[in-house]
Amino acid sequence: MAILRSGYKSRHFGLLLLRVGIGIMFILHGWPKLAGGPERWEMIGQSMQSLGIDFAPTFWGFMAGFAEAAGGLLLALGLLFRPACFLLVLTMLVATTKHATAGDGFAGYSHALEAGILFFSLLFIGPGKYSLDHKMFSEEKRRSKSGYYQ
Repeated sequence: MAILRSGYKSRHFGLLLLRVGIGIMFILHGWPKLAGGPERWEMIGQSMQSLGIDFAPTFWGFMAGFAEAAGGLLLALGLLFRPACFLLVLTMLVATTKHATAGDGFAGYSHALEAGILFFSLLFIGPGKYSLDHKMFSEEKRRSKSGYYQ
């Protein structure tokens, strides 16, 4: 069984597929929230009440849509990957809490919880070598000719 002994040689390609696929899905999930305007933002932002935050719902709703749409784009590109994952984790935490406290049951909050687990895991895994972060910020670019960091 060669596939079991491959050493996961395609892991960076797998991360690319995961990032692009989930990134596109979150762009598509967040864009309607952004395009909905202030009325929609206020409705979405009221979800913060489940955390005891009852001020500026329009701002929080905009931030949720922005985190999903812009975070999805950054995720797909592998650019500012960890900050994007962090914002997406926070957004999914709020969504999970809102649905769980509203009594929506597991089916109501499972998507947000699963996505939150995914983004939290990706914080530790990183974007892989097929990413803009790797291209722009890899350790090899920071090394001087002597082998020490600059």
